[in-house]
Amino acid sequence: MKKGFLVLVISCLGFISCEVKSSGVASPNENIKVNFHLNEVGKFFYTIHYKNKAIIDTSYVGFEFTNAPAFNKGFIAKVRKPEEVNETWQMPWGEQLNVVNHYKEVKIELQEKENLQRKLNLIFRVYNDGVGFRYEFPEQENLKEIFIKEEHTEFNLTEDYKTFWIPGDWDIYEHLYSTTKISEIDAKSYISKTNLAQSFIPENAVNTPVTLVGKEGVHLSFHEAALVDYSGMTLKVDTKNLGFKSNLVGSKNTAYKVKRSAPFKTPWRTIQITDNAPDLIQSNLIVNLNEPNKLGDVSWFKPMKYTGVWWEMHLGKSSWDYGMEMVDGKWKDTGKAHGKHGATTQNVKRFIDFSAKNNIGGVLVEGWNTGWERWIGFEDREGVFDFVTPYPDYNLEEVTAYAKEKGVEIIMHHETSAATQTYEKQQDTAYALMQKYGMHTVKSGYVGKILPKGEYHHGQYMVNQYNNAAIKAAKYQVAVNAHEPIKATGLRRTYPNIISREGLRGQEFNAWSSDGGNPPEHLSIVAFTRMLAGPIDFTPGIFNIKFDEYKKENQVNTTLAHQLALYVVIYSPVLMAADLIEHYEANLKPLQFIKDVGVDWSETRVLNGEIGDFVTIARKERKTENWFLGSITDENAREIEIDFGFLDEDQVYKAKIYKDAKNAHWNKNPLAIEIETIEVQKKSKLKFNLAAGGGLAISIKK
Repeated sequence: MKKGFLVLVISCLGFISCEVKSSGVASPNENIKVNFHLNEVGKFFYTIHYKNKAIIDTSYVGFEFTNAPAFNKGFIAKVRKPEEVNETWQMPWGEQLNVVNHYKEVKIELQEKENLQRKLNLIFRVYNDGVGFRYEFPEQENLKEIFIKEEHTEFNLTEDYKTFWIPGDWDIYEHLYSTTKISEIDAKSYISKTNLAQSFIPENAVNTPVTLVGKEGVHLSFHEAALVDYSGMTLKVDTKNLGFKSNLVGSKNTAYKVKRSAPFKTPWRTIQITDNAPDLIQSNLIVNLNEPNKLGDVSWFKPMKYTGVWWEMHLGKSSWDYGMEMVDGKWKDTGKAHGKHGATTQNVKRFIDFSAKNNIGGVLVEGWNTGWERWIGFEDREGVFDFVTPYPDYNLEEVTAYAKEKGVEIIMHHETSAATQTYEKQQDTAYALMQKYGMHTVKSGYVGKILPKGEYHHGQYMVNQYNNAAIKAAKYQVAVNAHEPIKATGLRRTYPNIISREGLRGQEFNAWSSDGGNPPEHLSIVAFTRMLAGPIDFTPGIFNIKFDEYKKENQVNTTLAHQLALYVVIYSPVLMAADLIEHYEANLKPLQFIKDVGVDWSETRVLNGEIGDFVTIARKERKTENWFLGSITDENAREIEIDFGFLDEDQVYKAKIYKDAKNAHWNKNPLAIEIETIEVQKKSKLKFNLAAGGGLAISIKK
């Protein structure tokens, strides 16, 4: 460990000098210890030990401004007496009902000894499963309007961890994960192979959550929580000294990356620390670091499965646009008519009927509104989309009335095309339209480079766009599922109408990417990286694996059983049955699992797993108390053992098992599935074989 100068002491009597002992705070179970230090020039740094082993070495903090001298040394300090909090709160919807929020908190008050005598506080919360810390700029005379050029937060590590990462792209998260040592990370290698609608990778940096595995089994994941009115954080990689340093997303339009006025607090910088991979998923660190519910009763939002007009457009069966153009106020065939428009009254009614018949609560309708016919390229998109005017072949009133009659809710779609000013102007009208027709969920999209030009999807400007849109939506009882989003940081606790988001390379890449689609290992990595941030709208349930009818060059790189297992493994309160109706109707036996599986849970148990290899998760449905289990593997076939010890004592359950057939394989024979029903109880232990790229799904009912 680097030699530091240990100079802080717990004191509430005023500022102290720099010749005394170190200070720190431990987790409630004392496994995690954070120590605070000042060196001889008054620079603050921290270290973290886990079970008496150093995992974060000397890591400095500080800020660089465009309108003031740097704020990183010459400090004197005092440390407030640590406080312990142990509370339990309830999720209105989620992976579990009751959430324990148990931590010790300490505030370090820093002040420049000379010069401007500016003040900066650091607040550390130490949990049994990790650490969160944030900066607080108090109200003060010599630091009022703050223009942050860069935040300099270090995370210096003590070994060359195995790391699961995507590049620190300022504009999009839709990249495949790489698995390398820290010393081998090369984020810029992605630049030449990305063909995304928007992408900007300025540094050798990674996006968060980034997850690491140590030689002795320690698991770390770095992220942030409560991202509000601030820029998203990427982590610049020091491949030589083995560490990360915060690198905020900026803007081409300003020299600064964040503009705020004191007093304010930054987002939390988070480090999840566990002995194994399953405990990372079990951790509630990110949501716990957010403020309690500010919306009150949100029972108007119902977690649900949904179908919709979406996958057929990625396959090329239908289109988003109407196929005609508006000329002098009338729709006319200008030689581009194709007769493939997907969002027609008749087609949407088909999905409504199918959903109502199969215990599916919603139908997503994309391509219903005018503007798609003018959405050519990604320039000059302001004013293109209208979020209240349907195409002539989509009768909004008729469709919503029909859906209501069938007990199905229409999910609205707002593709903004990243034209933020157009969307801002229409939000109230668009949300009011939804409220009028009883629609409580909107899927928003932000494809393309941000307008105004020079802004990025993950900068402060867009952080505020996403958050403000959701806060406004709540006033109309609308829940938001954002695509091309800013990262999830646990704000669903504070604003429970922020229900899900994309923020990863999704299912659609299997339909149209030229690089072979998502590999079998993809979601075995995602479960331990992206999913740690919050719910994912991934769109599982593709039964027609090979696409031969539409796209012979593409396919899903999993087995059918793997697709079923995703309904349990990948969490979201809105889960899509994404395939075409005809593909489900041709496979009614496996469809039964989608009909049965829940979406809102009272308990979640991660039974086993290794990052990038496999994972098994069991969840207990709130309403029925039925359990559902999902297990997926990468390209390697493997045997797993399921211990049913999570079940109730003295209770016999009927388990319907959907498993890979003996000859199943993600590429050679992906549809080979076996279905059987057996009885299980708490003492049961069963072994199952997962095929290459395969999976296992079980419904477990009393």
